[in-house]
Amino acid sequence: MLKINCHSGSVVLLALLAGCSQAPKEPAAKTEKSPAAAPVYFKVDSTTAGTLTGKISFTGKKPSRRKIDISEDPMCAKMHPTGLYDESVVVNPNGTLANVFVYIKQGLEGKTFEPPAEPVTIDQKGCWFRPRVLGIQTGQLLNVINSDPVTHNIHPLAQVNRAWNQSQDPGAQPLKRRFKEREVMIRVKCNIHSWMRAWIGAVEHPYFAVTGTDGTFEIRNIPTGDYTVEVWQEQYGTQEQKISVKPSGKEDVAFTFKGE
Repeated sequence: MLKINCHSGSVVLLALLAGCSQAPKEPAAKTEKSPAAAPVYFKVDSTTAGTLTGKISFTGKKPSRRKIDISEDPMCAKMHPTGLYDESVVVNPNGTLANVFVYIKQGLEGKTFEPPAEPVTIDQKGCWFRPRVLGIQTGQLLNVINSDPVTHNIHPLAQVNRAWNQSQDPGAQPLKRRFKEREVMIRVKCNIHSWMRAWIGAVEHPYFAVTGTDGTFEIRNIPTGDYTVEVWQEQYGTQEQKISVKPSGKEDVAFTFKGE
């Protein structure tokens, strides 16, 4: 026969009763994340904003045009019966340089600028990226289109932003991408056509430009202040200058790259 100690049994019974009387534990309340605060965008006072203009000159021996071998793709070769030439250095007839990226490098710290609603477009046309050099604001939409009857591939070799690699068939819908961080410059290549090259300058504000056929540039609506302006050329590297934009002022700068 099993014997139970009365005192011990009372303790056990009380413990069981106490356990039964405890209310079931409520599940921990889920903490909801508060929505991220909307960014406060800097508003430029257009009544006092200034303008930056300038020219990128070239001196020295003008590089000879280098013909590119595109025979590996008969369709591309058919588009260029007289050949396709490298555009890493484009010297304009007036002795200036095209495809130079110009932007405000320093002086806008602490200001957040709203990305433009309109996208920037890069086209794969004539088995070539157009434009060769382009600027984009961080957060702004990049449209990639293929105007050719052949399949292309766009591969931005970003080091700060996320790199991506995408093929695009003829007539395909535009590819849409964005860059989140400043990166000057991002080299772009086509994995199908090795000669295709482009460069993207991504900056966190709208104060940038790319020189064209006359080697000049203009950047408007700049807030009053002191800045560092940098220019970048694919083969010759970078140069910079300090500038001061006065209320409603117009500042003009000149840069010169020298050939070999």
